[in-house]
Amino acid sequence: MSEHNENKVVIIGGGPAGLTAAYELCKKGIKSTILEKDTIVGGISRTVDYKGYHFDIGGHRFFTKVKAVNDMWHEVLRDDMLKCRRLSRIYYAKKFFYYPLRPFNLLAGLGIWNSFLICISYAHAHFFPNKPEKTFEQWISNRFGKRLYNIFFKSYTEKVWGMPCSQISSDWAIQRIKGLSFIAAVRDAFTIKRADKNSTEIKTLIDAFEYPKKGPGMMWGKVADIIQQEGSNVCLGAETEKIFWTEKGIQSVGFNINGQQKEMSGIHFISSMPIRELIECFEPAVPDDVFHAARSLKYRDFLTVALIIKRRNLFQDNWIYIHDPHARVGRIQNFKNWSPHMVPDMNKTCLGLEYFCFEGDELWSMPDHELIALGKRELEVLGLVRASEIEDGRVVRMPKAYPVYDSKYLESLQKIKRFISQFDNLQVVGRNGMHKYNNQDHSMLTAILAVKNILGKNYDLWTVNTDQEYLEDLEDF
Repeated sequence: MSEHNENKVVIIGGGPAGLTAAYELCKKGIKSTILEKDTIVGGISRTVDYKGYHFDIGGHRFFTKVKAVNDMWHEVLRDDMLKCRRLSRIYYAKKFFYYPLRPFNLLAGLGIWNSFLICISYAHAHFFPNKPEKTFEQWISNRFGKRLYNIFFKSYTEKVWGMPCSQISSDWAIQRIKGLSFIAAVRDAFTIKRADKNSTEIKTLIDAFEYPKKGPGMMWGKVADIIQQEGSNVCLGAETEKIFWTEKGIQSVGFNINGQQKEMSGIHFISSMPIRELIECFEPAVPDDVFHAARSLKYRDFLTVALIIKRRNLFQDNWIYIHDPHARVGRIQNFKNWSPHMVPDMNKTCLGLEYFCFEGDELWSMPDHELIALGKRELEVLGLVRASEIEDGRVVRMPKAYPVYDSKYLESLQKIKRFISQFDNLQVVGRNGMHKYNNQDHSMLTAILAVKNILGKNYDLWTVNTDQEYLEDLEDF
């Protein structure tokens, strides 16, 4: 190694979790160094600027029940945080259905007979549930009925994950949409909403949230600036290659930056890099069973085709879920409806077409110009935009966007957790750092708790978003 620096805290990854950890450390007067593989901070919560058009890698609502997270958002963004009304719909059978589902809209779109059969299907599921609930298909069918599951959940979910719903663990549904059911959705449709952070409403059903003027990347760019002004470092283009360890704990991190091999030692280490890659980096190598457990973890990758359209208004939705067998696109974002500051010309619109894929597959490997042409064709097939109205486009690929919850992931993760638990000076945080499909706020919370642990607390980060009621009742939050 050509260089050997020492820091009290070394943070691997410059996404929401890593940057939150550095920010919280700065507030306590503790400097840190972030090693970020990419050339931009924010991870999947970045915002791309293309010719003044801003678009996100997916959509990122700023809504949380965690006070510490909400406080940080507002400390950083202040007047740059906007109030945003949510409108999202499902495109199915050439019709639009509100999501969350609305009974009268559902009745009008599906017809009286189909709606009656949905109710019968729900009643059957209620009285004769499929037990035990091991798969996503079982979990959703038990709460909505098999018929509604087949219409509004099955095709889209399989498009997202690239695998049958019968092979997706029910853990994913429990974590992402816990509390949601057919009855909850109907009750919500007739309830006056409360959008404040203390509301008990289900996150999936919220119809208002906050959002930075120029997207979530604005938040994380500002956080990076703040921590550097306070004396911490953000090293971009720094790819972690080695995690040096002994029985006494993690000793240092070896990384490559600008073609140079460097090493950084520290007292505490926080990692948000994909946990599979983290384990592969350990030097000396981890036990075989832990290594193979890590290698068995899978990820779903993602790409966005952003298209600039010569039309002032297209549709009022923030995003639309596409349930159409003739289109490969999974979801379409309308970024101007998130914030008017996302476009430089209000007479034009920027749409983000989201395609779910695996790194290296046919879709991922398709040249940019072919992906842009595909996006144009699909918008026209869906009847949303004429291809002649599209004047420009940009493609952005995001590897390892979603940790996969297959039938074997939990067993593998338990082996990895047991191995990592021996290191008192290493904590894993964030979505990929824990192989846990956390939202942005829960990823941030894992980082906040990790910093508290460095300061002497003993929080179990793995309980975030599984025992959230316990965490939200803590005095500090």
